[in-house]
Amino acid sequence: MKLLRVGTAGSERPALLDAEGILRDLSGVVPDIDGALLADDAALGRVRAAAESGELPVLDADGLRVGPPLARIGKIVCIGLNYHDHARETGAEPPAEPVIFFKAADTVVGPDDTVLVPRGSVKTDWEVELAVVIGRTARYLESHEEALARVAGYAVAHDVSEREFQIERGGTWDKGKNCETFNPLGPWLVTADEVSDPQDLSLKLWVNGELKQDGTTAEQIFSVAEVVRYVSQFMTLYPGDVINTGTPAGVALGRPEPKPYLRGGDVVELEIGGLGRQRQEFKPA
Repeated sequence: MKLLRVGTAGSERPALLDAEGILRDLSGVVPDIDGALLADDAALGRVRAAAESGELPVLDADGLRVGPPLARIGKIVCIGLNYHDHARETGAEPPAEPVIFFKAADTVVGPDDTVLVPRGSVKTDWEVELAVVIGRTARYLESHEEALARVAGYAVAHDVSEREFQIERGGTWDKGKNCETFNPLGPWLVTADEVSDPQDLSLKLWVNGELKQDGTTAEQIFSVAEVVRYVSQFMTLYPGDVINTGTPAGVALGRPEPKPYLRGGDVVELEIGGLGRQRQEFKPA
C-alpha cells in the first residue's frame, strides 16, 4: 500500500493512493498514520480491506498539500557515509561500522514544503536518502531476517545538511543536520510488501533541473537489514521510528571548487524508484 497524509500542516488526514493512482480518504477507517497503526495488524487489515473494496471516498488532489506520511515520529536515526561512491567522492575511508547520528523529529516537513536555508549558511547541501520506517519493536536483533521483519515500509527522505555547521564548527554533526525543515519526508509510506528488494532501488536528485545524484541502494556499504540489526544493538527501535540510510555520490560537498551549495531560490527535486518524488523551493530563513 501507499499510505500518505494530506491537508494543511498540523491538520493532515490519513489517505492512500490506490492501485489506479486515485487518492482516497482513510479518515473513516483509521485516525492517522503513525507507529500505533503500523504496529496494529488488525488496523492494517482494515486499511487493506478498505483499499481493496474500492469504496473509500475519493479526494480531489488538485491543490491539496501532501504532508509527511508518518505522524508522531519517535526518533530519526541517520547513517553517515553509507555508500561506497559517496565515501570515495568525499575522500573518506569506508567506515568499519555504521556511522550513527540523529535528526530531531521536528525537522520533518512534507515532500513539497519550502526548505529554509539557515541564517549565516554558506554550505547548505542536498542528500537523497532511503528512509526505513519501523513497524515492530526491535532490540538486540540477531539476524537480517529478524531486522527486515521489523520494517513497516519505506519512504523518500531528503537529508538536507549544512556542511560548515556539520564539519567546521566543532562538536558532533548534529548542528548541521537539525536546522528547521531539514528533513522533507514522503510523499508516501510504501509498505514493505511492495518493495521486493531494498537493495535494488534507484535514487535521483536534481538541482534547478540538473541531475546531481544518480545512484542505487546496491552501493550501500551496510544494507538496510544490517543497518536495522546493527542499530538495535545500541538502542531500542519502536514503531514509528525512522532510519535515514545514507546518500549516494553527487552531493555538493564532493564537487570541485567552487562547490555549488544551495541558495535561496534554488529548486531541488528528488525521487526513489517506486517510492515517489519530492520538490522543494529553498528560501532564506
